[in-house]
Amino acid sequence: MGSNATFTSALPADPISRNVPRQVANAAYSFVEPQNFPKAELIHVSKDLVKALELNAFYEVKFKDLMTGQQNFKGTKPYAMCYAGHQFGNWAGQLGDGRAINIAEFEVKDEPWVLQLKGAGKTPYSRGADGLAVLRSSIREYLMSEAMFHLGVPTTRAVSLALSGEEVLRDIMYNGNSAYEKGAIVCRAAPSFVRFGNFENFAARGNQENLKKLTDYIITTFYSHLGQPNKEVYIQFLKEVADRSLQMVLHWQRVGFVHGVMNTDNMSILGLTIDYGPYGWLENYDPGWTPNTTDAQNKRYRFGNQPSIVLWNLTQLANALYPLIEDAPALEAVLDEFRTEYPKRYQSMMLQKIGLTDQQPDDTALINQLTENMRHSEMDMTLFFRNLAKFNPDQPEAHWNQLIKDAYLTADEFEKHLFNWKNWLQLYAARIKVANSDQQTRIEGMNKVNPKYVLRNYMAHLANQDAEKGNYDLLNEFFELLKHPYNEQPHNQKWFTKRPDWAKEKVGSSMLSCSS
Repeated sequence: MGSNATFTSALPADPISRNVPRQVANAAYSFVEPQNFPKAELIHVSKDLVKALELNAFYEVKFKDLMTGQQNFKGTKPYAMCYAGHQFGNWAGQLGDGRAINIAEFEVKDEPWVLQLKGAGKTPYSRGADGLAVLRSSIREYLMSEAMFHLGVPTTRAVSLALSGEEVLRDIMYNGNSAYEKGAIVCRAAPSFVRFGNFENFAARGNQENLKKLTDYIITTFYSHLGQPNKEVYIQFLKEVADRSLQMVLHWQRVGFVHGVMNTDNMSILGLTIDYGPYGWLENYDPGWTPNTTDAQNKRYRFGNQPSIVLWNLTQLANALYPLIEDAPALEAVLDEFRTEYPKRYQSMMLQKIGLTDQQPDDTALINQLTENMRHSEMDMTLFFRNLAKFNPDQPEAHWNQLIKDAYLTADEFEKHLFNWKNWLQLYAARIKVANSDQQTRIEGMNKVNPKYVLRNYMAHLANQDAEKGNYDLLNEFFELLKHPYNEQPHNQKWFTKRPDWAKEKVGSSMLSCSS
């Protein structure tokens, strides 16, 4: 592991050293030291990631101090990034790392990495907030970051989870009922934490010089295969960001992840899932569901709208890059390609989920009828697709029906939809026979794209409840479980089940706020 502070070397720093909330002009970041947490303690570490990032040398001696910001990595100066963005479709102006501090940039096997602490104190971008984080949201981010990685979803990752040793005042539902909660710090890792909002920041301020510096830095560091930056390369850069973002959201739709707050400042320039705030897991298949209480009325960030929001966000990025390109038709062509490409890739993905690798003219209707049946049935998405791998077109209809019934969240609702399911299963059986695929091969293929174990909302809630009491057994159990989400793991069968009834409307399980 060698220090390689490329971001701070390539881009202008905030000349003011005062750590007070303010507007920061003409700078990409501000140097800032994490807060002092004398009672901080580590409660969990992703040892596989520690090894992969070659952090082992620090593990025994000063790892806790590094992971909580009590000691800096040698030769590094912590900093918080300046960015702007659109929030819920509205321009919000300057935002920035209000409670995130980058503590190290380095290379591992010629690949760049950044370590970032979330919840380590105020920065110039904290506005009226305290820069801290609470244990419940930190556990959710820690578990989900690593769970998404093992699901094969592009994501930032999490190295460690620590208690700050301090109490943090939060109003969990924004209803005037504030209470003190345990403070926590997550150490996050990614090749870069640069977002669409970093580009919007300079574009909105008319700072074309720094916009070019930032764009050139990202291209030369992460998209160097495109060549030396110029107008044509900028267009290709947007095209690749669009493609990575498309792949990311396609994975979300595949596994049932709902981000909850897809603002432009929460969109990674590398196409990574970033900022695990009020996310949720789609349990019953409902394209209109959002886990975010702030989004409950308009449902802008609902599950079924995520691909459209990615495109909307890409449009804002294209607008930000326009001063470097000044070719609106070329930028519009990139966005149009996203519009036409996503439905094709979505269909291909859905066919994989039902075990079909070839495509036939009637497949669109087959997929549409399937999703319509699921939408009207209030059935568990994860259970349904995993169970469907057991479908055998040569077995009696009673066997077919049981596979469907097992995924219903309310079993007595099954009879209401039996006719529609019977029709679809007959079409599906005929389609499998046309594909003429080997049964075992189809099962194995489906089980590689349909996870058996996911971090269901109630599971995260249970882990939080125990952790608040100082018991981290469930935290560790889920961490290990989610390392192998596609494996059968018979000893963990109890987690392959529908949510309990209490979890449907439970605060902190079914719905979450941005308060963390």
